[in-house]
Amino acid sequence: MAEGRSGLEFGVLGPLQVLADGKPLPIGRKGMRGLLAMLVLDANRVVPIDGIVDCLWADDPPATARTIVHGYVSRLRRMLEEADPAGSARILTTPPGYQLLVDPWRLDFHRARQLVSSARGKPAPIRAQLLRESLGLWRGPVLGDVPGRPATTDLEELRLAALEERVEAELELGRHLELVGELRRLVDEYPFRERLVAHSMRALYRSGQRADALDAYQRFHRRVVDELGIDPGPELRVLHEQVLRDDPALGGEGDIAPVALVPPRAGVVVPALLPAAASGFIGRDDELARLDLLCAQRDLQATTIAVVAGAPGIGKSELVVTWGHRRAEWFPDGLLYASLNGFVPDRDPVEPGEVLGRFLHALGVPADGLPRDLDDRVGLYRSVLAKRRVLVVLDDAWDPEHVRLLLPPGAGSVVLVTSRRRLESLVVSNGARMLTLDTLREEESVRLVDSVVGKPVSEQEPTAVRMLVELCGNLPLALRIAAAKLVLSPEWTVEDLVVRLSHDDHRLRTLDLPETGVGVARALAVSYRNLPPELAETFRAAGLVPGRWVSPHAIAAVCGTDLGTAQNRLADLADAHLVVEQWRGGYVLHDLVRLYAREVVGPAGPDLRRLVDHYLAACDHARRLIRPVADGLDFSGGDTPAARPATAGQALSWFDKEWPNLIALVHAGAEAGLHRQVWQLVRLVHTYCVTRPAGREWQAIAEFGLASARIAADRRGEMLVLHAMHEVDKRAGSSRGRLADARRAYAIAADLGEPRYLVMALDQLACALTAEDRDKEALACYREAVEVARGDGDALGEATVLDDLAQAERKLGRLEKAARHQFEAMEVHHRNGDERAFVVAVNNLAGLYADLGLLAEAEENARQGVELARGGAMRFEEAFGRLVLGGVLARRGEVVAAQAELAESLRLFERLGSARARQVRSALEALDR
Repeated sequence: MAEGRSGLEFGVLGPLQVLADGKPLPIGRKGMRGLLAMLVLDANRVVPIDGIVDCLWADDPPATARTIVHGYVSRLRRMLEEADPAGSARILTTPPGYQLLVDPWRLDFHRARQLVSSARGKPAPIRAQLLRESLGLWRGPVLGDVPGRPATTDLEELRLAALEERVEAELELGRHLELVGELRRLVDEYPFRERLVAHSMRALYRSGQRADALDAYQRFHRRVVDELGIDPGPELRVLHEQVLRDDPALGGEGDIAPVALVPPRAGVVVPALLPAAASGFIGRDDELARLDLLCAQRDLQATTIAVVAGAPGIGKSELVVTWGHRRAEWFPDGLLYASLNGFVPDRDPVEPGEVLGRFLHALGVPADGLPRDLDDRVGLYRSVLAKRRVLVVLDDAWDPEHVRLLLPPGAGSVVLVTSRRRLESLVVSNGARMLTLDTLREEESVRLVDSVVGKPVSEQEPTAVRMLVELCGNLPLALRIAAAKLVLSPEWTVEDLVVRLSHDDHRLRTLDLPETGVGVARALAVSYRNLPPELAETFRAAGLVPGRWVSPHAIAAVCGTDLGTAQNRLADLADAHLVVEQWRGGYVLHDLVRLYAREVVGPAGPDLRRLVDHYLAACDHARRLIRPVADGLDFSGGDTPAARPATAGQALSWFDKEWPNLIALVHAGAEAGLHRQVWQLVRLVHTYCVTRPAGREWQAIAEFGLASARIAADRRGEMLVLHAMHEVDKRAGSSRGRLADARRAYAIAADLGEPRYLVMALDQLACALTAEDRDKEALACYREAVEVARGDGDALGEATVLDDLAQAERKLGRLEKAARHQFEAMEVHHRNGDERAFVVAVNNLAGLYADLGLLAEAEENARQGVELARGGAMRFEEAFGRLVLGGVLARRGEVVAAQAELAESLRLFERLGSARARQVRSALEALDR
């Protein structure tokens, strides 16, 4: 399996294997292994459940086979989710079966096929290398530990084909003698593979063992005639005749040698223009290996081009120069280097004609022999390099036209171009490869600091160094400047520097060396100043967004443009490496880039207001898909291009992705004095927080929302935020101690005089009274709330109150009355399309039926609630339903089944971060006693 990859990887070329971040996972019993093997072999395709049953049990499946398969799938899903919550591999239920959704590169047999495919048509040394790499992926017999006879004959054929191709490539390289023994073993193991027999004959003949080559043919001839009743194929018969007559076409011992590099010819100048490599070069092992592979796979008849792109200060020049020095012997005709000054402040890019003059002079053309005309210089440059193999490094290119005239004509030369832009047209028109640099890994950043400082400060101040690395965002330029500060100011400790860098307002100034003209902000300023006005505006807008990532919708709202234009602008900024597209439509700014963007933004003003308005419209649209609303807030009339999920699942996914941005926006809005919009935003997101428990994060922004409503003297806002806080607490099962807030909300609602607000406040007050065991007062509030709701035609409010009233009656032991209220609430939820509330009501009714001793009805309702929740991807509701079902099964004496349901409920609640997990643990402990 590939090393250094994150997420999940699957191996079938040997015993079944699942790696999580490179570490093997225990897969479990044989049935689970067999099922997973089928899903992996047919990855991204649907495997019918009938086929799974047939494969696992052949002609004798048990009556519960399909149920067992469902259980295996559930456990496999849990294993994959726990190993990689990011979801690099997922098992989907796709009628009529299941489907493993995974990037094919995470499958060892896919990589093996690709390596075999890549080897075709390549020179023998490269072919042999790629095929050896492919064969190295096999760890033993395919799925040797998996029952059920999964179909793997194609993979065995792939291995044999790769083996035959590899042997052929090594025969071309003249390794005849080394292959003789291996081929004898292979022919014994696979006696009817004619190609292996042919390879064995060639290896023996070219090793001077002509008689043995003829004997190998005779043995094969007798075998196929005696056992198969056929003659050898025509190609093998022709080879036999060639050996008999010593055909010169067969060649002799060692007649084919590996391709060798041509040494420089005497009298020809060999330029060596690369600047000195940076001392203490750290990390970049993967990138250096990719450049090595690029050279290994280069076309010896054409020029190979690689564009090394990345953000300012990411270490592009350092990488290519270091690699050039390390691999100088691969380029016997010289190393050419030019800094094109594409992004050097206060200097124009170097013209191609000037660079050509320098290159020609380095190649031995005297100054008086340099043509004046650009076309003539290009022609002479190409003529001089026509038969030479050189490395050309073109550093800091501005655009593709900046480098095209500087490309050598071929013969195996390599060109490395660095740029802050991606230069895609070089990929399209010149077949360039793209290598985009990211920041260093944490351990590499720590080593870089130690190297520049000249002593192991990471051992002396380990915590401070890691904080320093984080504040520098693992950016090599920032790390080198920070380490240089420690060298230039030996009285500073790392902790002193961390304190300076911890202030956002001071960080970029600290990461600057004025006397050298080097600094992070200076490097970013060059890129920013070179942006056209519309992209500069977009960059400032991206810096305005206070969260972790930026969407095209947010940019369109702030810049007052359409969505397509916003997408194009962000793509252009990504091309300039000022933002990074981490997923489709999701753009991220490096922390230091964000700080610089905020410096050039200035006061937010109307721009931030437009951004908040955009999120108000988007949140309002999304929350209405999750549950019906009745709070009177409506932002559907805005003209901002808000995101438009179409289903409840999509709405929750949108909230999941935007949640960090929403938290940051509440803070930024409150700081900017946008108090009315802040409390409105808090109210809108509470629907999400009821569905996906958000814990402390919700508590923090709720307090901001309440403070903003009070600062704005908006009593309706205060009441709605208090009610939102109550709803989230109620879902978490923690309404106790909220009576003062409930009384305050009720007093405001009574003054406002709107019936729907009075229903909400009465229900909140009743719940708070119930939590304090003041049941008589609570029941009076509930009943009044039901009457007000019915009088106002507020079906949503009525159903919510009936839900809570049923639980209050249940607490008092009035089970039949509670069941009537719960049944009535369930019907109202169903009529009004509140699916989540309906599922909870179904499960609450199941609990009441169990209390009444109606265990069959209770189990039926509980199972219905669980299935509805699973079908609608309602994780909280499913967890709650399994809690209820586990209790019902326990009452029926089905302890093992009850434990299974409660264990799954606990897993779901823990993944959601819900406080109700404690309740489930108590229920499980009670069953164990």
